[in-house]
Amino acid sequence: MKKIVLVVVFALLGMNANAQEQLNKNKKVEIEVNGNCDMCKKRIEKAAYSVKGVKSATWHVDHQDLHLIIDETKCTVLDVEKAIAKVGHDTKDVKATAEQYEKIHGCCKYRTDEVH
Repeated sequence: MKKIVLVVVFALLGMNANAQEQLNKNKKVEIEVNGNCDMCKKRIEKAAYSVKGVKSATWHVDHQDLHLIIDETKCTVLDVEKAIAKVGHDTKDVKATAEQYEKIHGCCKYRTDEVH
């Protein structure tokens, strides 16, 4: 009987540890975000911070990437990408609509396949 109880306890502890690994309260993520300048940086970071659960957001113009720390119990990377697309910036997985893109300043236009 003791062996059965121990097996059940260890099984439950293992499942609990696995569940905690899946949802990280301080997950570090890097996502590709298109932009050109400091105005883009401010807009991208502000959009990221508008998502509940984003603890840190720093966009690097030279690498075109956004470094995030998020609480996965409150948001997903996709939530952040959608918020960024709404302000006119493309990510690897979510593209801004033409209307959203057209709202950004002329110097912030990063799409090379479109005429400005």
